[in-house]
Amino acid sequence: MSIIEINEKDLCGLLELYTQLHNNPLPETDKDLQELWSEIIHDKNHHIIVAVDDSKIVSSCVLIIVPNLSHGQKPYAFIENVITDEFHRGQGLASDCLEYARQIAKKHGCYKIMLMTGSKKESTLNLYRRAGYNSEDKTAFVQWL
Repeated sequence: MSIIEINEKDLCGLLELYTQLHNNPLPETDKDLQELWSEIIHDKNHHIIVAVDDSKIVSSCVLIIVPNLSHGQKPYAFIENVITDEFHRGQGLASDCLEYARQIAKKHGCYKIMLMTGSKKESTLNLYRRAGYNSEDKTAFVQWL
């Protein structure tokens, strides 16, 4: 098992894993999707971390670094799309991906990482707590568009 940043050739494997994220449908691999993928993979502030088992992506999270004019001009980061394949859960893979993301954020001088979850499952909330996140410091609001 290895934890790495995704390679450009791994789009299909990531999209397959994403079908387990809120019943996300597998999109058609068309020109628009390829352009979006190229934009994401070449964005220096967009990091997709994956756990790979026998060349299959089995866990992932996304880290976005946001340049910032406050807090001494230190950037901050967001975590999104945390997912582990249903047959690989409970092995610490999401925790490993989150730790890899944390190291990237530290390397970029981020002063904080924010993570939101729609899950109310105690096991999911405990995963984030064990990874060092807390739900006490901030209040999150979402506006769906």
